[in-house]
Formats: sequence, structure tokens, C-alpha cells
Amino acid sequence: MPVQKQTRAGQRTRFKAFVAIGDYDGHIGLGVKCSKEVATAIRGAIILAKLSVIPVRRGYWGNKIGMPHTVPCKVTGKCGSVLVRLVPAPTRYWLSSQLQSPKKLLNMAGFEDCYTCATGQTATLATSPSYFCRYCRAYAYLTPDMWSPTVFT
Repeated sequence: MPVQKQTRAGQRTRFKAFVAIGDYDGHIGLGVKCSKEVATAIRGAIILAKLSVIPVRRGYWGNKIGMPHTVPCKVTGKCGSVLVRLVPAPTRYWLSSQLQSPKKLLNMAGFEDCYTCATGQTATLATSPSYFCRYCRAYAYLTPDMWSPTVFT
């Protein structure tokens, strides 16, 4: 997407590229790069996306039947003015998002079912980093299923 800056001599146009990569099974990476040329921006964004691959924590809604398919709990991510909230959803609910890019990101991360809610300037591409921020925060806390068993002697 073109980004323009007003200078004394006129306008300076630069191109911003957002690249997301994922294996559809629990890993996702996001790269954002700005450059004077489109090809350079895309190449740089691909490199940054590959370097920023993180594991995505998935969970269940209700009973632990089958494979993990949704977010483990309610989580919020923020980037710029965009505030994103992901809520666990029941099996076979699919992804509920009005925008196309969040659906693709959630699908690349391996989520099959999820409720989403976004506020702020969601028409821009700034929603993508806020979703990625949310994935990073999912491993920031310990839940009871991650506790190691305590052995009393």
C-alpha cells in the first residue's frame, strides 16, 4: 500500500508491504516493511515474516474432545488504534470476522473456530499487527493445564 509524506519539494511516496506466513498448524509469522520500491518492500517483508515466526497456543471450548481448535481463553491485542478481542468458540462455528485479512491470519495460525471483535480504524491494514500481537500474548501467562505436577514427599 502506498504511503505518502508531504515534503517541501512535493510528495515522497513509499510502499508498505504486509506479509503473513503460517503452516496452518500452530505457527505464524508477520513481516511489515516500507521501501521506495514495491519489490524491495515485499522481499524485506518476507524476510521479516520468516524471522518472526512464533508458536500459537490453541485450546478448547468446553470439553477437551478432539484436537485443539480455538483460542485458549479470551485475549486482547492492540496495535495503533485497533483493539482486537478473540473469544473461544464452539466446534464447527468456523471463523467469525467481517474482515478478510483477520480470517486469513486466524486460518494460517491453525484456528478453526473463533469469535472476533475489533474496534478502532479496522478498515486499514493495521489490524494484522494487532492480531499478531494477540498471538504473542497467548503464551505470556500460565493456565492450570500448563502446570507441572506437584509431588509431595
